Amino acid sequence: MSSLPFTSKVEDSVPKVDGAVAVGENLEFQRKWWSFENGVWCVFLAILVCDVLGLFGRGWLAKAQRTSTDGALTLHYERIERASTPSIMTLDFGEEAIHRGHVQVFVSDSVVKPLGAQRISPQPESSAIGNGGILYSFPALHAPMSAQIQLEPSFPGVHPFRIQVTGSSAIDARVLVVP
Repeated sequence: MSSLPFTSKVEDSVPKVDGAVAVGENLEFQRKWWSFENGVWCVFLAILVCDVLGLFGRGWLAKAQRTSTDGALTLHYERIERASTPSIMTLDFGEEAIHRGHVQVFVSDSVVKPLGAQRISPQPESSAIGNGGILYSFPALHAPMSAQIQLEPSFPGVHPFRIQVTGSSAIDARVLVVP
């Protein structure tokens, strides 16, 4: 018996160039692959830029401001919000909003239900439900005065709403709630 287990020499069937394994290449495939990679990197970059700018909420593009035609109400809100994430809608009342020591503001049901109004600050003196919304009454001696409505939308979608100071023009707006 021989001490070597094999009696014949084993031949390597993999081609070699300069002692290294020769791997075939397809330049056309590689060029297509590099183009695909560049496209993916561009998409990632676009998503990051959109996020930084606030296209997905909480940024420059998400913030909005509307003012009634007579200046009685200025509304600050986020036009793009995230579901189940708290936000603040601020109502700034001008001198034109005060009538006999009170400010009355109508807030549509869509602020209360789909946009999930949690609380209003300061606490209104009174509130009345009707005509598709709530009429809040605040005591006010002088302007400027503001109120804040804390929101927490419960589900995604486009939610239109209306806010109006009594005796003034209404502000109609929309909020896009993303998941």
